[in-house]
Amino acid sequence: MSRRTSLRQFQQYLIDRLSTLAHGEGASSLLCIQVGESRWLLNLSESGEIVTLPPLTSVPLTQPSFAGLANIRGNLFAVTDFAAFLGEGATPLNTPGARLLLVGLKQGNNAALLVPRILGLKNPADLEPGPHPADAPDWNPATLVDAAGQKWRQLDLKRLLSDTQFMNIAA
Repeated sequence: MSRRTSLRQFQQYLIDRLSTLAHGEGASSLLCIQVGESRWLLNLSESGEIVTLPPLTSVPLTQPSFAGLANIRGNLFAVTDFAAFLGEGATPLNTPGARLLLVGLKQGNNAALLVPRILGLKNPADLEPGPHPADAPDWNPATLVDAAGQKWRQLDLKRLLSDTQFMNIAA
């Protein structure tokens, strides 16, 4: 039987890992998220903070993937529902595992991704290159496969944040 970890312990573990990486210590890690049936990997050092889902303020005349604005410690963040952006349908706001990834801080903007589920961390050394669709967007530069044969799509946050389709929220 696997050991269960409380959400608080998991969040503290991620905070500790981010702090370690910020100080240039430790091996690189990939943050794992799940959107529908697809699994995504984000470079932990680029992914920013993970926060529980606060109330969102809707914004009229925006794309369905734009979930709204979130107030995080007095700062407004533009929240994109990553599942809706991928065409997977909107993430229900009452989903227990839903979290916000504050992804734009290192690029100088207050952008956040609403993700339905965070799976944990992976070591890049445990992954091999896999078959990658030629028509994948540039913010999805690779597909990787783990030892269990599961496919993981790489997400390049810097490229995503400069993608015109992602940044154009007007309906």
